[in-house]
Amino acid sequence: MNFAQAAIALGSNLGDSLATVKTALELLDSYPSITVKSHSSWYQTAPVGPPQPNYINGCAILTVENTEKTPAQTAELLMQTLLNVETQFGRVRRERWGPRTLDLDLLLFDDLILKTPTLEIPHPRMRERAFVLVPLAEIVPHWIDPVSGKDMTQLVEKIDCFGVNKISEDE
Repeated sequence: MNFAQAAIALGSNLGDSLATVKTALELLDSYPSITVKSHSSWYQTAPVGPPQPNYINGCAILTVENTEKTPAQTAELLMQTLLNVETQFGRVRRERWGPRTLDLDLLLFDDLILKTPTLEIPHPRMRERAFVLVPLAEIVPHWIDPVSGKDMTQLVEKIDCFGVNKISEDE
């Protein structure tokens, strides 16, 4: 059996966001082909886009079984799983960058570079977003972004991290 490593971002700003992101990880881990290997701390972050509540954000590393599929096919299947999990948590896409019960983004998939009509890996805005890079660098500081050739620590050093605040698990 072959396994791929994937990095995902999790976010929520509607309802009990901390419970939502934690439960989403548990649900992903229950899929036979997915194992949640690790996750970052949780961070409270200011929203991007229209006025809305602050977010709870974090990242996780998954291993994904890819039996007879190409890496691109396996990444597409993982993305579909992420979208299905969002739907299970009541995600409705009304406006770009609007509030959401759950947002799951596929950031990295091994060293794959992919651009299709439905999926781009690495995530196209990952390198601009402190709320993604800070938790990602926490758990995989040396993972190399295959587009820039820089690791997560180098990427996070180049952005403004103001407003990305680690929360305690008790909050």
